Amino acid sequence: MKKCSAPQVYLAGFGVFRPDAIEHGRYLKALCTEHGLEGLYPFDNEVDKDRTPEATAQQICAMNIAMIRRCTAVLADLNVFRGLEPDSGTAFEVGVAVALGKPVWAYFEPVGSMRELVSHDQQGLDAEGFMVEDFGLPRNLMLACSWVGASATAEEAVPELARHLAQGGSV
Repeated sequence: MKKCSAPQVYLAGFGVFRPDAIEHGRYLKALCTEHGLEGLYPFDNEVDKDRTPEATAQQICAMNIAMIRRCTAVLADLNVFRGLEPDSGTAFEVGVAVALGKPVWAYFEPVGSMRELVSHDQQGLDAEGFMVEDFGLPRNLMLACSWVGASATAEEAVPELARHLAQGGSV
C-alpha cells in the first residue's frame, strides 16, 4: 500500500527578511509537520554562488514560483510590512497561487477593515487625498476576496489550513 504524502504548503511572508529567518522558517515548517503538512520555505532553495545581484534575484524569483507551482496550498503572512500594507513580494506570491488555482490561507493581526487601519478624513480620503476603500475588509479587496480563510497567527492558521485541505478544500 502506497503511503500518501503530506500536502505541500508554500510559506509566503516577509519572515525571510528577519535576522533569524532560517530559524523562523524551521519553526513554520515544524508547525506544518505537526499538522500533517509539509512546509516549503523559500530558503529551502539553494542559490548559486558567484552570481550578480540581478541574476541572484532572477534565480530566487524563479525558484519561489516553482515552489508555488508544486505546492498544494499557500500560507501567507499578510501582516503589515514597511508601511500599512502586506509585503509586496508576498502579495505577488498570493496572486501567483490564486492564478494557479491553489488555496491561500492568510494570517495577520486582526483589524476590522482598511478604514480602521488607514487614517482618513470624513470623506474617506487619506493624507495624500486618495480614497481609503470601505468594503469592511481587513486587507485590500484583491487579497481579502481571494483567500479561502484567514487567522490571526501562524499557530492558528496552520491547523485551520490543514483542516481545510483534509476536507477536500480548494479555492
